[in-house]
Amino acid sequence: MPEVKIQQVKGGTFAARGTSNHWTMIDVSKKVGGQEAASGPMEMVLFGLGGCTGIDVETMLKKMKVPLENFEIDIHAERAEEHPKIFTHIDMTYHFYGKDLPLKKLERAVKLSKDTYCSVSAMLAATVEITAKVENHNTA
Repeated sequence: MPEVKIQQVKGGTFAARGTSNHWTMIDVSKKVGGQEAASGPMEMVLFGLGGCTGIDVETMLKKMKVPLENFEIDIHAERAEEHPKIFTHIDMTYHFYGKDLPLKKLERAVKLSKDTYCSVSAMLAATVEITAKVENHNTA
């Protein structure tokens, strides 16, 4: 079972350590007591989403024998104006690079991650609309 410990460093700056035993810094802007020395909590939610779906997609494409050279995910999120300032929309663009990449397989891997496998996506989808777009940058 995952467990996390959060330790205040100074003001709005915190160190977090999970069951992996790795430390991560969390911070906020100076105007609310932070040092602006690390990513904030909501940004980390997007990191979690991107990492989760990225691992899913890479694993599936490898099983599908897609000759992928590299890929990137751009994530853009909108937040509510009022507290709690939750995400109201998340737009994800997957950029795939390689020779002769089959678009249908790329789209299938992204859809399976978004709709079935990525637990972060599933949790967020309960409260926010998430859209995904695939861009195939064939290098051939």
